[in-house]
Amino acid sequence: MVLLQITTPLETDPSAVDLSEEASVSVMELLLNGGWAMIPIFLLSLVAVYIFVERLLTIRRAAKTPNQFIDKIKSLVLNGDINGARLLCNQTDTPVAKMIEKGISRIGSPLKNIEASIENVGKIEIYKLEKNLSLIATISGAAPMIGFLGTVTGMIKAFIAIAQEEGSVSPKLLSEGIYQAMITTAAGLVVGILAYLMYNYLVAQVQKVIHKMEYNSIDFIDLLQEPN
Repeated sequence: MVLLQITTPLETDPSAVDLSEEASVSVMELLLNGGWAMIPIFLLSLVAVYIFVERLLTIRRAAKTPNQFIDKIKSLVLNGDINGARLLCNQTDTPVAKMIEKGISRIGSPLKNIEASIENVGKIEIYKLEKNLSLIATISGAAPMIGFLGTVTGMIKAFIAIAQEEGSVSPKLLSEGIYQAMITTAAGLVVGILAYLMYNYLVAQVQKVIHKMEYNSIDFIDLLQEPN
């Protein structure tokens, strides 16, 4: 009888387990090996996400002008119910309602004064909508720069270790130093790209709200110019 002996890769090469374990590096291990630069990059990512979520919720609330709001304001103003129109604006917490409420409170004044008061309120509301957007833009540029700085410092440390090595330089020592340094560049670029996308998306949403504010304010001014 002939006995067939089947050998597994583990039996033929005991180092296969070690090689497979070394080849599979988790994302968390990569981040931990990135060095000191990963700390500010991680903090910047948290700040960017927080600002994005907070601003997105604020902008969406500002964009939710109730249906037929302007039509109701027109009806109340034309019927002489100024107090009712102001009450409706006070019950609606949106930039459009605040601008219209300011215009209603100035009814009886020259039209230029009404327009100026509405414009001033609009500027304040736009400033509130754009709050902290510049910080996200700063993060989109700062995160990659910090990543590059971490890469440079990591490479310096790697070459210092190589210079101090006597005899032949270990390829493992060289490769570990380089890939650890490159982790910070990748992390910084990822955070920077995401922050850049967040910033542009929020700016686009703010512009939509601004257009709605301008349209409704012009509509209200036209109402005041209609003949009685």
